Amino acid sequence: MQHRTRIKVCGITTVADVKMVTVAGVDALGFVFYPPSPRYVNPMQAAELLCAMPPFVISVGLFVNVSETELREIVAQAPVQLLQFHGDETPQQCASLAAAVNRPFLKAFRVKPDTTANDLLEWEAAYRAASPLFHGLLLDTFVEGYGGSGKVFDWSLIPKELAPRVVLSGGLSVHNATGAVSQVRPFAVDISSGVELAKGIKDESKVHAFINAVREADQLSVSSQALS
Repeated sequence: MQHRTRIKVCGITTVADVKMVTVAGVDALGFVFYPPSPRYVNPMQAAELLCAMPPFVISVGLFVNVSETELREIVAQAPVQLLQFHGDETPQQCASLAAAVNRPFLKAFRVKPDTTANDLLEWEAAYRAASPLFHGLLLDTFVEGYGGSGKVFDWSLIPKELAPRVVLSGGLSVHNATGAVSQVRPFAVDISSGVELAKGIKDESKVHAFINAVREADQLSVSSQALS
């Protein structure tokens, strides 16, 4: 059976981009609720963007060390379907936050040069044990500060037993997407700056090219299975 790698485009800031990326065929849209980010949208702006989304495309809210009160207020105005915690949140904090608004969540793990495969497995196990609302790890590259890094980490350290459950992020682009997906075989990929004209403004040609690159990797996987 062919695995179709899911695609999330993060840092959406305009209704035009909501419509463009959903028509292109992405599976999820990410909205950044972290004020220092150049891709930040406030709850009122996000509510307008959510209204432009069609059925069966998932809305994801990115949060960094948000308080429960702030999270409740944001989700009340902009009811995103999935939470993505990108700060220093512990398993218990993520569990409490997600339960407060009754939403499933992803936890971003920022991979450092000394991160090991066992680290990733242990982190996943800790968050999964903490909450039934945990839906998986998003793997990004560690940089100072928060939010997406735009930089690649060593994909080879991702354990093969973990890869089918993770969202791969960090430095993905039209040029490396086929290789990344072919090597890792993640459940999904997440891209932001790699498909932009400017910060927060997406490039239609890059979005289509990125989707095609991911689909090429999916097709290569089917071909290799047929030959084995």
